[in-house]
Order: sequence, then structure tokens, then C-alpha cells
Amino acid sequence: MSTITREDAWNLLRKYNKEQFHLRHALTVEGVMKYFAEKLGYEDEKDFWAMVGLLHDLDFEQYPDEHCIKVQEILKENNFDDKFIHAVVSHSYGHRVEVKPEHEMEKILYATDELTGLIWAVALMRPSKSVQDLELKSVMKKFKTEKFAAGCSREVIKKGSEMLDWTLEKLIEETILAMRSCEETVNNEVEKL
Repeated sequence: MSTITREDAWNLLRKYNKEQFHLRHALTVEGVMKYFAEKLGYEDEKDFWAMVGLLHDLDFEQYPDEHCIKVQEILKENNFDDKFIHAVVSHSYGHRVEVKPEHEMEKILYATDELTGLIWAVALMRPSKSVQDLELKSVMKKFKTEKFAAGCSREVIKKGSEMLDWTLEKLIEETILAMRSCEETVNNEVEKL
């Protein structure tokens, strides 16, 4: 796994993903995972956390009906180890696979994947179209409106906060901060597409 560079991972992602929406999501989750690795004391593992975030939906665009199943084959073919594959696949626990998030990193991915989509949808409604001035109360209000960003599972987000033993408010607040930390980088990457 250590021989796989970030550039290799990005090229692999681009091979299976063409839509800007999916690439932006991958870059956002990469940044969020890096933020949490640093915040939670896993500085030495931040590149691993980030790469898991970048590739977590690798198979979704081309194989939506085999999401988190097809990715196992793709990652094995590209020399990713079992630890990495487990981490990627566990974010679909209880949905497509029964691979339970065990490590704190896997729980963070599970909890923030859907949440980043919800937060981004709220941010897009603001004049700034940014998370920089987004507040917890705005996200909480939209969280309670089930028809808003209906594809973002509130149930998964709640389960994720429970796995981490965090309040829902703490999870959302921290994820907003994580998204703020990487928003400029994500925007710059998306502009290059």
C-alpha cells in the first residue's frame, strides 16, 4: 500500500469517475478525512485517511448497483491491501455490505460521507455558496427537513454520530470545520477538471 501515491490514487479515481459532482465529493471527503486525522491525533496516518476518503466511492459512478462490492476487486487489482479495502468498504455498512466500521477512521468516514453532501447542499443555497460562513443552526434546520437533499441519509449520519459517541451537533459542527479547512483546495482542484 505504501508504494501507492496520491497521484496514483487520483488517476485511478479519474479512470472510473468523470462527473464533476462525484470528483468534488471525493476531494471533499479526502480533505475532511485528513482534517480529522490531524484533529484526533493520527497525524502519522493522515495520508492513509485522506486516500481512503478520496477513493471511498471509486466504483459508485460506473457500478452504482455494485457499490462497495466492485471496488474490492478494483482495489485488489491495483495493489491496495486488505486494511485499505476494509476501510473503504465499511462506509457502506448495513446498506450494501456487512463490513462494520471498526477503527476510528472508518467510523469518521461512515459518519461524514453522507453529511458532507448535506452540508454542501446547504452551502450552495447561501449567497456565498461556501461553507466558510455556514453555521451549525442552518445545517440542523435542513437536517430536520427530510425532503431537503433527500439522498443524504439522516439515519446513516445519526448512526455515525452514535458510533463515534458524539452528539449529532458535534459531528455536524466538526464536519463544517473540516470542510472549511479544505474548501479552497477542493475548489482549485475542481477548476482544473
